[in-house]
Amino acid sequence: MPQQSILSASPANSSSSSSEIPVLSGRLHDWVFECHGFWHNAVLIITSFLFVLYLALQSRNSFRKLSHGRSQIIISYYFSLWLVSLLNLAWSTFQVQSWECSPGKELAWNLLSLFTTSGMLFLEVSLLAFLFEGNNAAGLEPLTRTFGISGIVVGFDILLKAIYLFAFGIPLFIDTSDSTHHTKWNLWVIHKLVLTVIYGFILFMYHSKWRERLPARPAFYKYVMIMFILNFLALFACGLTGSGAAFGFWLYHVTVVCYHAFYLPLLYITFLADFFQEEDLHLENVYYSEMKDAGFFETDWE
Repeated sequence: MPQQSILSASPANSSSSSSEIPVLSGRLHDWVFECHGFWHNAVLIITSFLFVLYLALQSRNSFRKLSHGRSQIIISYYFSLWLVSLLNLAWSTFQVQSWECSPGKELAWNLLSLFTTSGMLFLEVSLLAFLFEGNNAAGLEPLTRTFGISGIVVGFDILLKAIYLFAFGIPLFIDTSDSTHHTKWNLWVIHKLVLTVIYGFILFMYHSKWRERLPARPAFYKYVMIMFILNFLALFACGLTGSGAAFGFWLYHVTVVCYHAFYLPLLYITFLADFFQEEDLHLENVYYSEMKDAGFFETDWE
């Protein structure tokens, strides 16, 4: 009898295990291909992961250079970049896992998207303020002023989006293939228009008599040019999507992927890479001076 029960149970176990295989394969298919497609998911997760990995590999040298640094702004900005990069990696990971398109996860997805985009906007506003202060600005006063301006702007942005999300029930961060929420796209048009005007005004200043007030750094000019083009394309895409054009919806997703995949590395190259390179030269000069004082470079020509 025990042998018969074992034999009779084995087909059931095999059938249950075989039924789990399609379920797992279906989940894997949804995880890779559904919601936004394979290339959308692959670009987001690979780029965000590689950038966090790069920061981790460079963290030891970066901490050493920051400990010798003279700018509290750079130190604060570096740790803010770390925090936002981790948020962006979580955002990319959970979007790949179809949180955006899964019923019952709208609240978690909206909160994660709200904090991630607000963190990236904070870095975006702070970068402009930091560079107007000067790349080597030091002390608590410029740091407090810069973070204060950025906090006010981002705080207002969070409040406005939270009202749209939780008071009016408008799905700002759920971008499925519908354009029925005209209020949502009108808000994004205003949001992208403000950023486009700001970057466009800075470009105008570069070619006007006020260019002396801007940092004389080619990297900053290229950064402003890239952000102007990206926000202009996003503005154009939101306008088209609000009017019901399918091409606008596709173009909007392209701008979202480019922003989340490449903005943080662009920001690092524009603002922090030069600082770490300058710190390398500064440390080399310090080591050279110490060795010279110790008599390592004295040569007896007699």
